[in-house]
Amino acid sequence: MEESAITATNRIPITQWCHEILKLYLPEQGIYVDATMGNGHDTLFLCRLAKRQGYVYAFDIQQTALEHTEKLLREHDIESGFSLILDSHVNMGKYLEPETADGIVFNCGYLPGSDHSLATRPKTTVAAIEAGLSLLKTGGVMSLCLYSGGDTGFEEKETVLNCLKKLDSRRYTVIVQEYYNRGNHPPAPVFIFKNT
Repeated sequence: MEESAITATNRIPITQWCHEILKLYLPEQGIYVDATMGNGHDTLFLCRLAKRQGYVYAFDIQQTALEHTEKLLREHDIESGFSLILDSHVNMGKYLEPETADGIVFNCGYLPGSDHSLATRPKTTVAAIEAGLSLLKTGGVMSLCLYSGGDTGFEEKETVLNCLKKLDSRRYTVIVQEYYNRGNHPPAPVFIFKNT
């Protein structure tokens, strides 16, 4: 399925839905962060959006994630305009200046196809979101794919949503969406818009 080809008959994956919303609000050729690199699909999306003038910083703590992402970018002829960083997303402020990022993407959970015990955790995810909010420009957007049930449980999703509910509504607009007619605790797409 084409990245931009969403029709009423498609079952839309959460990551694709987030990409479609981000395309409406993120400028092309901007500065972007993939806070949870995984297999590189969000990094690829952001690199395509960055084109030649923008830049992407992608973070993960697993070497496997960097290798998978590097391979995916090569397969799509993307050879520059990004940094793949073997470090926790909590530390993204060490690599970018405050208020320089146009967009930040989180896809929580674990690296598909790898050890499920190596997954994002409530405490570090909240710390990374806080770090990311300080990096966002006014008008910038952060997206989060939050999961619950199965291997990841409910704690991370609930902790993150409780944190976001407390954000200053004058500074941030938080939109939480849901797959309303899906069972088995479907993922939640979340968008944070930095107003001031």
